[in-house]
Amino acid sequence: MEGPDDILRFWLDECTPEQWFASDPDLDETIRLRFQDTWKQATEGKFSLWLTYPNGVLAYIILTDQFPRNMFRDDPCAFATDRAALAVAKSAIAKGWDLRVEARVRHFFYMPLEHSENLCDQDRAVRLIHERLEDRTYLIHARAHREVIRQFGRFPHRNTALGRKTTGAEQDHLDAGGYGSVLRGMEQATEAA
Repeated sequence: MEGPDDILRFWLDECTPEQWFASDPDLDETIRLRFQDTWKQATEGKFSLWLTYPNGVLAYIILTDQFPRNMFRDDPCAFATDRAALAVAKSAIAKGWDLRVEARVRHFFYMPLEHSENLCDQDRAVRLIHERLEDRTYLIHARAHREVIRQFGRFPHRNTALGRKTTGAEQDHLDAGGYGSVLRGMEQATEAA
């Protein structure tokens, strides 16, 4: 089993910020081989000790919110621990633990809010990122996530994996480039302003 320090060392030191959000089959396989058993234990409610200090929470959030998206691309398991990650993130933010980690990795506390299909969580993510992060790159991504939820009430790109029926409007959105199209539109609007 990998512990919190192993997760943080791997994700924050061995991987680059560019790798955090890119689709890379080799990285996905590395994460699956190294961390899937640990993730499985998290699904069984283990690791309550991790939730007693900021870096433990950060590792738990990465394990339950970020790693499944790599390990299980296009599979329902990619979202299986989102609720757990969201609950832990909300609790940690309420305690101010997001402010007790390095600024360069603080955004991981807000990612479960961005991954939520609840507009209130999306609004909160935008607000926290605006207030607590200097790097504005994350803010435009948070706003793009929120815009997709405003329009559809869910993330249409998850529909196939989750067995949900895609509406005509959602299909038009996906055909136009989905989230990436929303993000590009926001980036262009920001540049023009």
